[in-house]
This record gives sequence, C-alpha cells and structure tokens, in this order.
Amino acid sequence: MSKVERASPPPSAKTVDQMIGEHASIISSQLQAISEAIFPPSASKILRRFTSGEAAKLIGVSDSTLRKMTLAGEGPQPEITSNGRRLYTLSQINELRHRLATSTRGRGSHDILPRRQGDDHLQVIAVTNFKGGSGKTTTSVHLAQYLALHGYRVLAVDLDPQASLSALLGVLPETDVRSNETLYAAIRYDEERRPLSDVVRKTYFYGLDLVPGNLELMEFEHTTPRAMMGGARSGESIFFTRVAKALDEVAEDYDVVVIDCPPQLGYLTLSGLCAATSMVVTVHPQMLDIASMSQFLLMTHDLLAVVRDAGGELRYDFIRYLLTRFEPQDAPQTKVAALLRNLFDDHVMTNPMVKSAAVSDAGLTKQTLYEIGRENLTRSTYDRAMESLDAVNAEIESLIKQAWGRT
Repeated sequence: MSKVERASPPPSAKTVDQMIGEHASIISSQLQAISEAIFPPSASKILRRFTSGEAAKLIGVSDSTLRKMTLAGEGPQPEITSNGRRLYTLSQINELRHRLATSTRGRGSHDILPRRQGDDHLQVIAVTNFKGGSGKTTTSVHLAQYLALHGYRVLAVDLDPQASLSALLGVLPETDVRSNETLYAAIRYDEERRPLSDVVRKTYFYGLDLVPGNLELMEFEHTTPRAMMGGARSGESIFFTRVAKALDEVAEDYDVVVIDCPPQLGYLTLSGLCAATSMVVTVHPQMLDIASMSQFLLMTHDLLAVVRDAGGELRYDFIRYLLTRFEPQDAPQTKVAALLRNLFDDHVMTNPMVKSAAVSDAGLTKQTLYEIGRENLTRSTYDRAMESLDAVNAEIESLIKQAWGRT
C-alpha cells in the first residue's frame, strides 16, 4: 500500500462526512435548546427602559429639562416606578428628541436630532478584516446600537454567512431566516431577485433595522463567476455594484448603514467595500494579526485596483484602523499599538476597544453592553467597558459628522 493510500474502514465505521454531520446536528440542537431556554419561541428580545438620567445624557439635555416636560405634560410620559424613578423607552427618547429639536428652531437642533439633511450623503461604514476573531461583529453591533441610541436612523447589514450580527440583534439565522430573506435576495442574478425593502426587518432596538444573514449568502460566491462568464445582460455581471444599488433603494430611510463583512476577500466583501463610503478595519494588536492584516491590505489593494479599472468608483470619507481586544497592561500589545500609530498616524483611531469581561458576559445571553443595565454586572467592570465603547463610537460619529461638513 502506498503512503497516500487509505485503509478501507470496517463496514460498521462511520465515514468522515457522517461523523461531521452528526456533530453538526448535535451542536445545532444544543444551541437551539440554549436559545429557547434564554428566549422562548413565543418571546422576542425587548430593549430595557432607560432612566431619566440616561435619557437626558443620550439626548444631550439636563435631567431637570425632562422633569419639567413631564410635570408640564409635554411629550411622552415615562413610566414611574414605586420609588419614583422615571423610565423611558428608546421610542419615547426619540419622540423627545423631535420635540426638543423643533423647539430650538434650528439652533443646536443637529446636536439633539443628528440626522442627515439636504445634501448629506448616506454613510455606509464597512467593518472588515481578513482574519476571524478580530472583533468585527462586536464592533459592528455596538456601533449600530450606539448610533440608534443617539438618534440616527441605522440599517445593519449582515454580510457574513455565519450571521453572528443577526443573532445578536434577535434574529436566529437557523430558524428565523428563510430562503431568499437575506441580502442575497436583493443582489442575486436571476428572476427571484427582490427589492431590498422586502428583506429589511425592524428590530427591538428602535431606530435600528436589519438585513439578516445566513449561509444563503454563500450563493453569491458561486453564482457570480457564472454570471461573469455568461455575460449577463445590461451590466448584470458587474458584481461590485450590486450591494450599492440595493442600498440605493432604501437610502432615503436611513442616515447610516453599518456592514459587517465576512472574514475573507470574496465577491461579497468586495461588493460591500465598493458600496461603502468609509471603512473601519478591526485589528487585534498582536504580530500574527498584523501579518494577517498586511496580507488583507495587499489583496484588497490589488482587487480594488481591478474594480477601479473596470469602472468602479471608490470614494471613501475615511479609513480607520481600530485596535480591538486591547489590553493596556500587556507590554507586547502596547508595542504593537505604538508601531501601528507610528506607521499609520491619524489613520489609527485614538481610542481602542479595550478587552473586557463585561462584553463577553453580555454575549453569553446574546446581548450587548448597550442592552444590559449597569445593575447586571460588576459596576467598575461595566463602567470601564462602557467608557471604552462610547469613546470608540463617539470618535466614529465625529468622523461621520465631518463627512457631512459639521463640526
């Protein structure tokens, strides 16, 4: 028997594909059981209410202003708890934003209701990296929720077939997303293509909508080469324009689109990058990850150059590198962070995403830090994590405002 030959398994032995299939079934059923224990089939995720102090901070006014509005019967009335605390839903907070922005008669209204106006273009932010585990989905979901909390109309697009973003936003890819209900429905090449508005879903998070993902997205990787070789009519084969065209259909409904890209450079990622107006590259500050990022940038450069030569337009308002899972006390990570800042200067975001047990603890129940109340975690841990998250997202928000010509 040659070195490369394989001995035939006994008749009773399982084949590799059978074993993998059984393992997949076991883990899938177990995950489903855990999910149903946390969120029963008849239940759906509900966003917590916010204290008057939290509401005032989100809107950018004083707590006394909201108290006066409540006493005067102006705007939505909060829930009053037995100990006298006033609690607001996110929908009520946004209603208060509208009322206060109108009452300012233009002065400071952009700060209270920071939506795009006039010639402000839709901001499409692609969160990407070549390497899995770099914090793309964590960054994407917290950024989308932060912007929704601060009054923006946000669309989250799950471009990753693993669909972790969808799961965090309350949509289970295995059970809640059927055939032709992902972004693929709006970018496919055949007669089953649907308008993007047909697959956009409202979420429990007011102001944040979702285009869910699941394994169906992989179809785009298989059908695109066939469409390109087949020479589909009317430019149908130009794959890199398809996500942009789909987003154009719903552009008037949103201020910001956040795209969670898959961890590889396929047709999906390239089409997402070509639709983007800005890019955030998540980087774990370790040398192996930096080496991977180098390969990602080289490949992206070559592929986007081909896209440009084919007539694609690439106009980015900003490109930033975000340090994720950063541990300030870790000397090697600090050195890598310093290296990146020395190489890329202002392209590296000032604020890193600090590694925190609070984010991991929230993820155990498919929640984010913006969903979990301060009382559910160790306060010092929660506060440190929130400070880091808010700083990162506020920095990205400031870049969005700069792109719109605002200070």
